[in-house]
Amino acid sequence: MTKKRIVIGLVGATGSGKDTVAKYLKEKYNVQLMRFADPLKETLSIYFDEFSKEDQQWLAEEFINRFGPDILPRALRKRIDNGEGVIVVNGVRLWEDFHFIKSYTNSFIIYVKLDQKIRFERIKGRGEKTDDNTLTFEQFQKSENVTTEKDVPEIGEKADFIIDNSKDLEYLLSESDKVMEKIMSA
Repeated sequence: MTKKRIVIGLVGATGSGKDTVAKYLKEKYNVQLMRFADPLKETLSIYFDEFSKEDQQWLAEEFINRFGPDILPRALRKRIDNGEGVIVVNGVRLWEDFHFIKSYTNSFIIYVKLDQKIRFERIKGRGEKTDDNTLTFEQFQKSENVTTEKDVPEIGEKADFIIDNSKDLEYLLSESDKVMEKIMSA
């Protein structure tokens, strides 16, 4: 007997808490976790030990310009089609990503939402990318207007579920549990 496949897309601006939600879902619900950025990171890691968010954005734009706006979903389709159970794809950023997730029968989009100033402070504090520590608020604002970021708020408004991450971690995880209960009972 095969398991039912559920595909969940996570959307949210940089620093909104998507990674925290994704990690929690993996740990608590044993979901299979993927990212739209995986093919970009895999490509960049061939050449560099460290790379910035700007490097990933540049490569994504180059891929999109050369191969079309659905290039990242195409890279993940085989992985998802071969998977079963609950699959979470982190990093829905483009309308093509949204429509790709929704192309699966049992699919849901979760939007993790947080104020821009708070997201900036979190980015500075975590130092995940090589340029996080030197990033100014103006640079951060500008980075949200690039091709791979500008549609996130509109896509988020079309999500099946919205999680407000303006409170503490306990609240974020509790809201994630509520969403998963609804998804698993659908």
